[in-house]
Amino acid sequence: MSRNVVIVESPSKAKTINKYLGKDYIVLASFGHVRDLPSKNGSVDVDNDFEMKYVVPKTSEKHIKDIVKAVKGAEALYLATDLDREGEAISWHVLEELKKRKVMGDVKVHRIAFNEITKTAIKKALDNPRDLDSSLIDAQQARRALDYLVGFNLSPVLWRKVRPGLSAGRVQSVALRMICEREAEITAFNPEEYWTIHGTFRTTDGAEIAANLTHLNGKKLDKFSITAEKEATAALNALTAGDYSVRTVEKKQTKRRPSPPFITSTLQQEASRKLGFGARQTMRVAQQLYEGVDIGGETVGLITYMRTDSVALAAEAITALRQVITDKYGKEYCPSEPNFYKTKAKNAQEAHEAIRPSNPTITPDKLKGKVDEQMLKLYDLIWKRTMACQMAHALLDRTAVDIAALEHVFRATGSVIAFPGFIKAYREGLDDGATDDLDEGILPNVGEGDKLSTKEISPEQHFTEPPPRFNEATLVKRLEELGIGRPSTYASIISVLLDRGYVKLDKRRFTPEDVGVVVNKFLTEHFSKYVDYGFTANLEDTLDEVSRGEKTWKPVLREFWEPFHLLVEDKIVSVRKSDVTSEKTGEKCPECDKGELVFRLGRYGRFKGCNNYPECKYIVNINADGSQAEKKEDESTGFKCPVCKEGGIVKKTSRRGKIFFACNQFPKCKTAMWDMPIAKPCPSCDCPITTEKETKRFGLVKKCPVCDWQDPPAKPKAEKAEKKTTTKKAAPKKAAAKKKPAAKKATAKKPATAKKPAAKKTAAKKATKPKAKE
Repeated sequence: MSRNVVIVESPSKAKTINKYLGKDYIVLASFGHVRDLPSKNGSVDVDNDFEMKYVVPKTSEKHIKDIVKAVKGAEALYLATDLDREGEAISWHVLEELKKRKVMGDVKVHRIAFNEITKTAIKKALDNPRDLDSSLIDAQQARRALDYLVGFNLSPVLWRKVRPGLSAGRVQSVALRMICEREAEITAFNPEEYWTIHGTFRTTDGAEIAANLTHLNGKKLDKFSITAEKEATAALNALTAGDYSVRTVEKKQTKRRPSPPFITSTLQQEASRKLGFGARQTMRVAQQLYEGVDIGGETVGLITYMRTDSVALAAEAITALRQVITDKYGKEYCPSEPNFYKTKAKNAQEAHEAIRPSNPTITPDKLKGKVDEQMLKLYDLIWKRTMACQMAHALLDRTAVDIAALEHVFRATGSVIAFPGFIKAYREGLDDGATDDLDEGILPNVGEGDKLSTKEISPEQHFTEPPPRFNEATLVKRLEELGIGRPSTYASIISVLLDRGYVKLDKRRFTPEDVGVVVNKFLTEHFSKYVDYGFTANLEDTLDEVSRGEKTWKPVLREFWEPFHLLVEDKIVSVRKSDVTSEKTGEKCPECDKGELVFRLGRYGRFKGCNNYPECKYIVNINADGSQAEKKEDESTGFKCPVCKEGGIVKKTSRRGKIFFACNQFPKCKTAMWDMPIAKPCPSCDCPITTEKETKRFGLVKKCPVCDWQDPPAKPKAEKAEKKTTTKKAAPKKAAAKKKPAAKKATAKKPATAKKPAAKKTAAKKATKPKAKE
């Protein structure tokens, strides 16, 4: 029996830590939360001061039993889960369950936390244990209770008023609102015309300078100074008449400061921009890097904890980084003093360091061939960003040249990197529409008064563009700016919206689905307070206050619950489903000439139909903006129908968006097939075509649309059914034999005797149970 038991969340983490500790320690994984609120009403008892009724799920029972077995007779229990609120809560749940099962005895309990999984960090944590932080636990319980209360009270309202199976969440609903509002902005956007004028000039030695018009007839131009082709032509006529020369030359050196090290949100944003990773993918790969990777016989935790909103770095980490910078890039790239950054988050208390390499001497090159491609890419990103944050500032020589004739002025700007500094290691990605002065060209050497010849002056027409749809990077950035959600929640918010079918990713951009639009409309109209950006952000601040011990959690729940519950009860009665799922258009029905067309939400999305349904069944499909969708012509495959031999096989799309192939004489001929037809006759019958489909399990599968021929051959139905039955009934063979006495129940018609075999069955089960375990 080990004297000391260490509990962590994941088996990977346990495996890595186990290698650092001696034989006196056993490291076990809880596999996440060992207790949770069951998915049923009453798990948070609002009538009993919000009592939380936790249970151990079936999937966690084995893990808690292993922990119970290890703790019995141990001297000390070290709770070593992650150092944020959730990690604190997991440790608390483990301890509470052990107390409930009465196995603690005289076991001493210690809470240890570390930011990186290295031998040094683990030893330091063991030497400096602490007690569980009740404030962090309370904050996590409050968050879980709030999410439960919203989900279990608002979701049933959506089932009644919109569609069964929908869900609403405290934070996901706000994120959905962002995406829907952006889509509404795009739909309502009216482009505005404007013109810019550009000039290309030559120096006496033939060098060219590209410049933009800034002043026309002495008047400074703004974006909408020239809004029509007529105005642009008039300006062009005035500009081509003059002789141009250099009026002023401004030169100055500017400094570019490196970006701070990664926190959770900036890592997700940059991984999206540079690697194309989704938020969930980024966190999954980061978790693997944190928990430990085998890099040639040694398991090493490669990065520090990845759920953090702090940009601070430990002093020893900065020292190590500065040494690597000096060795790899040179002394001039390492500033005389370390760079320090200020955390923008209001309560960056959970993880006390930014995301960085645990050992900066492990360069990305050393990991090539030892970790998979995704891990290498993300580690490379983290390593370079961390190096750059402690490197010298970049120096840029910027030049601005004003080229003038009379009262007309063109301006040219250029920059050259005088000293690359941190850019030598890393350059941050840019969001939509953002520009960087590093992309400016280098201007030729000119002096004030130099004469220039005009090569070309040309106008360019532009139209304003709508705001871009959110991608994962910009959505996370916006959530962070508004103070909505926390580092551990960004990935799950996005996952829930996609999994529920409220939004879809199209070319890595979020577009709301019809059901998402209707849900958002319902929530913003009837629960506006609870999807308000300010309200949600303030609630996050309140939870932060609970985590700091400044507020107690039960009053916070009470303050939220009472008005929310009353509103839910009211909306169940006062709101009609038809008011939520339909919207008037003001158009008369063209078929019955009596009813009015309304937008409705159907099983496959929104459509336009007559409000006299079912008397009038007129419907028409619509686009996302509400306009009538044009019916697409079926695409011909060039094959005749092998069944009716009159129609042709065409490519069609089902209501669910799946491609299939069918006869164009439907409903007269109902021939249809899911797979692509090819011009290869069936070897079994006279059908002139067969179909092909590439599958993972069987490779290329060919079928005949008329007979049962298939290559590779399909298993006979009888064989399939027999195999299925055998698989299902193989395990409980003995149980089937035991049931024979119970069958006498019907013939004997004696309840007393019928019950005895059942009792024997139970006794027999109990008797054989230990043997089964052995």
